[in-house]
Amino acid sequence: MLDRPPSDPSQNQPALPGPGPEEQHPADQTLVESGPPDNPIRSALDTLRIWLVELGETVLPAIVIAVLINLFLAQATRVYGSSMEPNLHTDQRLVVEKVSYRLHGPRRGDVVVLRMPDHGPELLIKRIIGLPGETVEIRNGTVYINHQPLDEPYLVRRTGSTYGPTLVPEDHVFVINDNHRASNDSRVFGAIPLDRVVGRAWVSYWPLELLGIIK
Repeated sequence: MLDRPPSDPSQNQPALPGPGPEEQHPADQTLVESGPPDNPIRSALDTLRIWLVELGETVLPAIVIAVLINLFLAQATRVYGSSMEPNLHTDQRLVVEKVSYRLHGPRRGDVVVLRMPDHGPELLIKRIIGLPGETVEIRNGTVYINHQPLDEPYLVRRTGSTYGPTLVPEDHVFVINDNHRASNDSRVFGAIPLDRVVGRAWVSYWPLELLGIIK
């Protein structure tokens, strides 16, 4: 039997775990330091920027839509004075629509709102009785169109006034008050060019007891 060299006791000992990475390289640790506190001025500016963006996305489009509606579709107005009584009264609120006259011309009997630069900034509200090319005359309070009496069911009483005859020019309309005693109408300032007609008085919305379509 051959003699074996004595074994090294150290070779039979289990291997001990070595130091971990942190223990081996303490200098390799990455330290995360907390930054400085938020700048209040910057935070306020960020808040203001967000608010302005939201304003531009919501309020401004609504304003643009409202302006476009007012220019091309409809607008609100208020009656001043007694010239249209008994059908319209002072402080009564109306909606004036601007669509129908883009499809056809004004019609007899329409209650219209007029812009009259020579009579101040306020809009006037009158009723159309004469159309382009027609002859208008008033005798003893009765309106005649082309020598035929005009049916005016919106009148409560007639006056004994006299006017004309007069020819309504092309692209003009002849307007008159429902209250014929009030004379601030075409009997004073003549026929109105169509481009001064803002629109047709459509709906009364205030006061609520007068809510309804204007006839």
